[in-house]
Amino acid sequence: MRPHSLLVAASLLFAFPALAQQPEKGWAPVSGAALATDYARRGEHDKVVFLFEKLSATEQTSLAVFPVYLASLQALKRHKDAEKLAKRAVKQHPEDATMAVTLGGVYQAAGDASAAEKQWQKVLSQLTPPQVLPVAAEFSRRELPEWAERTYLRGRALAKNDTEYAPQLIQLYTQSQNQAQVLAETLRLVAQDEQQLPFVRNMLQNALREEKDFELLEKQLLTATQQHPDKAAYSELLLWLQMQRKDFSGALVQARALDRRSRGEGVRVMELASIAQQNKDYESAIDGFAYVVKEYRSGPYGNAARQRLLQAREAQVRETFPVDVVKVRALVAEYEQLLTELGRTPDTAPVLRNMANLHAFQLNDRAKAMALLQEVIDMPRVSKDVVDEAKVTLGDLYLLKAEPWEATLLYSQVEKSHKDSPLGYEAKLRNARLSYYAGDFKLAQSHLDILKEATTREIANDAMQLSLLIQDNTVEDTLGLGLRAYAAVEQLVFQNKIKEAIAGLDMLLGKFPGHSLADDTYYLKAQLQRRTGDFPAAIATLERITNNPKYDVLSDDALFLLARIQEEDVKDKAKAQELYNQVIVKYPGSIYVAEARKRFRKLRGDGV
Repeated sequence: MRPHSLLVAASLLFAFPALAQQPEKGWAPVSGAALATDYARRGEHDKVVFLFEKLSATEQTSLAVFPVYLASLQALKRHKDAEKLAKRAVKQHPEDATMAVTLGGVYQAAGDASAAEKQWQKVLSQLTPPQVLPVAAEFSRRELPEWAERTYLRGRALAKNDTEYAPQLIQLYTQSQNQAQVLAETLRLVAQDEQQLPFVRNMLQNALREEKDFELLEKQLLTATQQHPDKAAYSELLLWLQMQRKDFSGALVQARALDRRSRGEGVRVMELASIAQQNKDYESAIDGFAYVVKEYRSGPYGNAARQRLLQAREAQVRETFPVDVVKVRALVAEYEQLLTELGRTPDTAPVLRNMANLHAFQLNDRAKAMALLQEVIDMPRVSKDVVDEAKVTLGDLYLLKAEPWEATLLYSQVEKSHKDSPLGYEAKLRNARLSYYAGDFKLAQSHLDILKEATTREIANDAMQLSLLIQDNTVEDTLGLGLRAYAAVEQLVFQNKIKEAIAGLDMLLGKFPGHSLADDTYYLKAQLQRRTGDFPAAIATLERITNNPKYDVLSDDALFLLARIQEEDVKDKAKAQELYNQVIVKYPGSIYVAEARKRFRKLRGDGV
């Protein structure tokens, strides 16, 4: 022994005289283990080994000592001593199979891979059901997922149940990104136990990352639903997947099937159709509501479905350019027919409000619209929400009539009666826009600062966009002259004066060349040109944004709108597909990527 080692040993003997003697039988070396652990933490492994080698064989393999002792022996490259210690631990604790896993780890650390493999195979061959979870956990702790997998599969064979340990395997496969096995395990589990559906959905939410993963799951689920139509779990999972992908037409097929199977009287189809409408998939929404009307006309949701069907058709008409006035009048007639059948009651008050919107914004009959809204406001026993929604719309009509004071009075009433609620926030946003139209940007900003914290994401986003528009365009133009002109145009748009608004935008571009509002101006102009049905002009205007690197902020917006015009209006599917692909490739972080990918795949003929 070298002089330095002699000094270390002597100092330890004097410092810990109890360890200098043979420990008494039954002594638990807790204090010694704590001290050794501290030495190990500091990397002083020679001191750890010196302390522990004085203990009895039983104490060396105790849970308090064994892991620390073994780690220090391995750190000092004393692999043979580590092997002897691990073998004693296995012998003295035959019930604890993790000790046998550790022995394999000792062989692995010493570079003997074949011995490690042989030892772990032995562990699995002798595995008992109670040992499955701790052994798998030990393999996982050692970052040996393939051995953890083998452990669970061996446990499954012992249990003679092909879904035993499925949750553990799903988590393991998710961590290792083994998507094929994740899907196989989840489908097998949910087929046998429908109660596992929430767990399976949650795990798939974490596991599915790429488009090909969603495609693979969808193919497997479609096959499974066809082969096992009696298994509702497959339809439930397919419905969930299609909702995730916003494939509402596909989801509607599953929702109808589940509705017929569960005799749900259309409630699930109603929910799906409502979500489709919120996402502007009007065809799916219309199909869903029409199904409920046809199948359950006299059911609990029959009348609501009739109203929602007309609302979905109304939304579709409003967003199909140019707006077809004949279709608008036909919708009004259908609303009137509905009121004739159901009566003008608190339950049908929303129908009156919808009719008012059509008269005001599509047929330019403000007097009729205001009369309908006042009827709702004066109607006894109408819910407060419906009344205040009518007040907001009535405020909009006063704004159309250039009576801002009447408008802000109504908005403020709704703000007060619906404080900290979505409708109240909507009224406050209207007041903010009113100030913006008037050129009072400071007052508008004070409203918007509150709305940016709104609980409704859509309102918070709208508030943020308007706030940024004001901030960005009053930095250099401190008087806000360009922004005042732009706000005046936006008010014309609100008043449905489209030709005047386009003329105002052209004047703004001529009067304020190079202004920071140029890209916003071109983008709004293109939207208005589309509304009038002048699609070539809209395309040319949008290309002024996409072809100019200065307009980088709205480039993805413009490119996505270009693609939509080609798909929905011009009906050039090849060009639309090309443009959607450009959105995906050029702007991977854009909010439009998911929708662009969905539309691209649909145009390519993927059946989504």
